Amino acid sequence: MTEIRTAAAASLLAVLGLAQAAQAQEFQLNVNTALAQSDPLYKGLESFETNLEEKSDGRIEVTLYPNSQLGSNEDVLEQARAGAPVAIVTDGGRLAVFTPEFAILGAPFLADGYEGIRKVVTSDLFEEWGQDLHDSAGLQVLSFNWWQGQRNLLTNVEVTTPEDLAGVRMRTPGAPVWTETIRAMGATPTPLPWGEVYSAIQQNAIDAAEAQLPAVVGAKLEEVIDTVTLTGHINLITGLVTSAQWFDSLPEDLQTLVRDEALAAGEIASQGTQDVLEQIKSDLREAGVAVNEIDKTPFIEATQPVYETLDLADLHAEVQAILDAE
Repeated sequence: MTEIRTAAAASLLAVLGLAQAAQAQEFQLNVNTALAQSDPLYKGLESFETNLEEKSDGRIEVTLYPNSQLGSNEDVLEQARAGAPVAIVTDGGRLAVFTPEFAILGAPFLADGYEGIRKVVTSDLFEEWGQDLHDSAGLQVLSFNWWQGQRNLLTNVEVTTPEDLAGVRMRTPGAPVWTETIRAMGATPTPLPWGEVYSAIQQNAIDAAEAQLPAVVGAKLEEVIDTVTLTGHINLITGLVTSAQWFDSLPEDLQTLVRDEALAAGEIASQGTQDVLEQIKSDLREAGVAVNEIDKTPFIEATQPVYETLDLADLHAEVQAILDAE
């Protein structure tokens, strides 16, 4: 009889343990990124996963999917809009389809380095854009301080002026602010998924690309290009964006925790980017790729009309006031 009672008690404890575990994990979030695990931003995502699970006492479980395992950025954004428990690291250009103000974040030569652009994405003005995105598109910004570096030209020809890019088919994301910037810089913008860039250059389907340095080595593009021109034409700040429906389903304490941890993780990711830039330049040169500093003035002048073309001139003035503030 004692053995039966002992077995019954053990069984009951096991059932209770399973029930408590099920109760503890109340929410699931799947985070998709086009980046490779070697990218410094991925370290920020790992921090977000670990700290959010720990500080929520296991109530939120986070799973990371590098290399676009859940689909393209556009596909995952649509999943989020439909209420799926997914999040994605994405840029303002893609979000501008829903809230036009986000386009300014990808505009040419807007801010220099992380500290400048961070002032914009942590401002009250940015919070207004985020609220509009939530209400109109069903998307929730968790934080937008994930700096991936400044984007540069990746070619197999030497580039010093916009004239050198005449006829060059250059891969860029398909959002208007990106395509208009590349067109103004002298190249022919050619939207393609990032994962196809290596083979497209290799097979001469495109001639060139533009990207931040960590993405270059993450995609092993040093094998198919011979020149990186440090134009820094777009200061790539990205954000961790999820489903507004999923976010709104969280209790208020978890909503606060998710946003706080996303902001903290973005700082880790951005510092990681800053820390590796010089080493990446050195590694590229060692691999036989020319990494060239140039006078950016011709490119800055050539791209200023983009603000007027995309009706961003007034917003540019508002953002510039934030950048100029002490």
